[in-house]
Amino acid sequence: MSGGPRVRSMNVADSEVRPVLGPAGNKTIRSLSARKPASKPLRKAEKATEDDEEVKAFPSSNGAASSPPSHSVSASSMLRRQEQFLHSNLSLNASCSSDASTDSFHSRASTGRITRSSSTARRRPYTSKSRVIVSGDMSESPPDSLKTKRRCAWVTPNTDPSYIAFHDEEWGSPVHDDKKLFELLVLSGALAELSWPTILSKRHIFREVFANFDPIAVAKFNEKKLTAPGSVASSLISELKLRAIIENARQISKVIDEFGSFEEYIWSFVNHKPIVSRFRYPRQVPVKTPKADVISKDLVRRGFRSVGPTVIYSFMQVAGMTNDHLISCFRFQDCVTAAEVKDEEITTGGAEEKKSNVIGSELSRAIDELSFSSE
Repeated sequence: MSGGPRVRSMNVADSEVRPVLGPAGNKTIRSLSARKPASKPLRKAEKATEDDEEVKAFPSSNGAASSPPSHSVSASSMLRRQEQFLHSNLSLNASCSSDASTDSFHSRASTGRITRSSSTARRRPYTSKSRVIVSGDMSESPPDSLKTKRRCAWVTPNTDPSYIAFHDEEWGSPVHDDKKLFELLVLSGALAELSWPTILSKRHIFREVFANFDPIAVAKFNEKKLTAPGSVASSLISELKLRAIIENARQISKVIDEFGSFEEYIWSFVNHKPIVSRFRYPRQVPVKTPKADVISKDLVRRGFRSVGPTVIYSFMQVAGMTNDHLISCFRFQDCVTAAEVKDEEITTGGAEEKKSNVIGSELSRAIDELSFSSE
């Protein structure tokens, strides 16, 4: 048959194949679902429409080669159908994407170009910001001293300030005063029922109740009056602990009579020198040690109460008998230096005492010689 190419329109589903008879032979246009992603067909459709516009604007000089009006009408209807199909397919793909809920697609029928406009602003990723709560003129940010000094790992910016001060000033420093040692022994025993921050907040009450921890005065306390319901002492710790404190004060008085001081007795277990542990990590710090077990057994033998190995090791830590500060803590070297200074004082004092004893013996010998010669 002669004449222009015929386009057979088939009213079938989009998924089927639509044959088109053209000058180049039998070609097949498949549905968009069998092709590659929608971006490339869009470009092809755009190029086809632009070529069609160029053909219309610049008709060929050969009249026989130009297509009849029926062909342009059929081609434009086919392009329109393709654009509708592309629009519906792209809308379906966009609805399945996570970003399609905020975007809409608009197409121009004249050029076949697709423009994408955002109906709402895109969500920005949430970034957490450090917030500092300020009340009046005070801020909850940690003090400068906590930021500049490196402490043991269990002291954090959220730690109670009283415990931070206790760690920086007392914990691990060698103590040689009998009243102070008795106080630390009582507070270490209270750890079985209370925490350090709670104990430190009530420390002034402990001192008032127990006569500033004078063991001689506490040894004379009346147990019934001290442990009576409603008393100040009964609000601090249990009755069992209160009775143990009074009994320990009595036993410390006996130790003072025997050794001259409680400090002389208790420090003799470590040869009057602190044990330097040199721990690197908190998990290395023990709860009790064989040395604490030895001290505990000797105290129990002497009549002390509530002095188990765990309580005694806590006492050794706070009294400076063992230096359990981590080596990364600034207090580690401070405690080592304090122990060395105390050791020098003891050595110097012992030398002076020995020198005085020698001088006294020489004087007595000279006096004896003089008295013998006079006779």
